[in-house]
Amino acid sequence: MFNFKNLSPRQVAGVLAFSIAALVSLANLALDKSWKIALIYFALLFIVSYALIFYFLQQFIYRRIKLIYKFIYQTKASKREEFYNKYIIPQKSIDEVKEDVEKWAEQREGEIRMLKKNEAFRKEFLQNLAHEFKTPIFAIQGYVDTLLGGAMENTEVRKKFLENASRNVDRLVNLMTDLDEISRLESGEQVLYKQYFIIQDLVREVIESLSIKLSQKQITASIKKGCESPPIYVFADKEKIRQVVINLVANGAKYGKPGGTIVASMYNTDEFKVLVEISDDGIGIEEEHLPRIFERFYRTDKARSRDKGGTGLGLAICKHIIEAHGESMHVRSKPDVGTTIGFTLPSSKE
Repeated sequence: MFNFKNLSPRQVAGVLAFSIAALVSLANLALDKSWKIALIYFALLFIVSYALIFYFLQQFIYRRIKLIYKFIYQTKASKREEFYNKYIIPQKSIDEVKEDVEKWAEQREGEIRMLKKNEAFRKEFLQNLAHEFKTPIFAIQGYVDTLLGGAMENTEVRKKFLENASRNVDRLVNLMTDLDEISRLESGEQVLYKQYFIIQDLVREVIESLSIKLSQKQITASIKKGCESPPIYVFADKEKIRQVVINLVANGAKYGKPGGTIVASMYNTDEFKVLVEISDDGIGIEEEHLPRIFERFYRTDKARSRDKGGTGLGLAICKHIIEAHGESMHVRSKPDVGTTIGFTLPSSKE
């Protein structure tokens, strides 16, 4: 069956010209009974009608379609694009052009949604950033003002206030350090020094370095049985991955239950990837928070999280380090059951 939807401008002009010429020729044949004159009329009318219809289609429809395409792409046309506009676009049907415009509109709508979402995140980030800086600054200001107001004479009070001020200064320094690192990671300025190393050895070193913090909460950290051997090699920046593992184990200790456990596991998923997971049996995370835990300053329980210390940038830094390696992180968690955070690493050079 003939498909009228996909007709090109030339085909539309041809169909209309043929119809007009045929009708007039048949009418002339009915009046004059002369096939010769009817054929002459048909030929002349077909040529003239075709030329006029095609011209007006080009001038009043497809020239405007070309303008729409130029508006969509918003760029000065190159020679290649001019060729496309001149020879390719006119071959498209109105329905095809409509589909192109609808796709463009959907893309723009998606971009607008993304911009609005980013704007909301930006506002939230600035609010969180202001709060993170405001808390220690106001604390330091309070201690200094109190000391200058007469508390300097009391040795015990002076020492206590200076120690508290010093802790808040350290918090500000840590916050600035983390912000600087995450900025360099996001901008790609952070250079990765990749090498082959055994991931089990790195995890053991991290557990040993955090042994005091773990023992304070009577938490036992170990490598999952069956994952201790054989040695699994990864190709990554060893110190950056150490930072990731330290953060994940420290988080497990921070939010773990007294007497709980932290278990590290690692697997060869295929010949190119290694999966590393750090699991705890701590307080867990509500499902609604899981998509956002890698955002800067995002806290599932702001009051409780600040009491436990930290800058709120640890997981965001981890995510950027792993993504700088071209890999990804994931999280699984259930309240009062525990949390598992994992990441992949390359096992060989690409």
